[in-house]
Amino acid sequence: MRPKTLAWVTLHLAPGEQVVSAKPLHGGITAEMRQLTISTGNGDTRDLVLRTFVDADHAEDWLHRESGALTQLTDTDVPAPELVAVDPTAAHCEHPSLLMTHLPGGTVLDNDGLETRLPQLARQLVAIHGLRPAVRPREYVAMTTAETVVTPTDADATAWAAAINVIRNPPPPHEGRFLHRDFQPGNVLFDTPSSSPASARLTGVVDWAATSWGPADLDVAHCSVVLALLHGPAWGLRFTDAYEEAGGTLAATASERRYWQVRDALASSEELPAVSRPWQEAGRTDLTPRVLEERLDAYVTALMDGAG
Repeated sequence: MRPKTLAWVTLHLAPGEQVVSAKPLHGGITAEMRQLTISTGNGDTRDLVLRTFVDADHAEDWLHRESGALTQLTDTDVPAPELVAVDPTAAHCEHPSLLMTHLPGGTVLDNDGLETRLPQLARQLVAIHGLRPAVRPREYVAMTTAETVVTPTDADATAWAAAINVIRNPPPPHEGRFLHRDFQPGNVLFDTPSSSPASARLTGVVDWAATSWGPADLDVAHCSVVLALLHGPAWGLRFTDAYEEAGGTLAATASERRYWQVRDALASSEELPAVSRPWQEAGRTDLTPRVLEERLDAYVTALMDGAG
């Protein structure tokens, strides 16, 4: 750990506690993540997580939003970390940082056991959308425009042109909901017995830096496209049904739902190389940028084939 950051963390520990080790956590794209083991001074240890933005233009905003979200989630049933301390402007640390409690479990990106995890993801997202915070987070940001879409090599040109035309239209009317805004398997923790992937149990939701207020469809669309990239287009298409089966409410018409599905899928087209790297580091070496391009193309094409 960097010296100033270590000193700052130590200030927020209980008397007699000290950091005894720091282990990098894989999976982050915009921030460094470290699991800190804390000696309690009586022979026991506990863990915290340190999130550090080393080179991010919007670090201060993200950390303000995440710390605010974690504070609001403290008295809810959503299994989120508890805020310990935050230094959004790097007044005390080398870089903007946030310290929080460590949740049990880990991310699961494998195909095994997905049938069990999918409905748990859906139920958890419905619970998040049911929150009514006293102070609403900022309005959602769409993340892409028709002019910035990156069409994959060898993609179905007709389907992509039709999809791009969809997002040229104004957003459909919607009822606002509390959004995680990056809810997907890489930000959800499961306790998974090694001998029984089908027995996985959801234990936490992390990375609340993009918390927003907007349509539930947008969170569902984002999780759907990530599932399509990780596990194949069919799984992305299934998540919408799983969300409704869990009690969630989406836009009233198919065309309104498709707008949000297409918008988030096209936004993902700009990030495939950045997404591929942490997934490969986590063990999914099969998920090369080229494979992700092919899966995204197949998913967008499937969305547009259902437009009739």
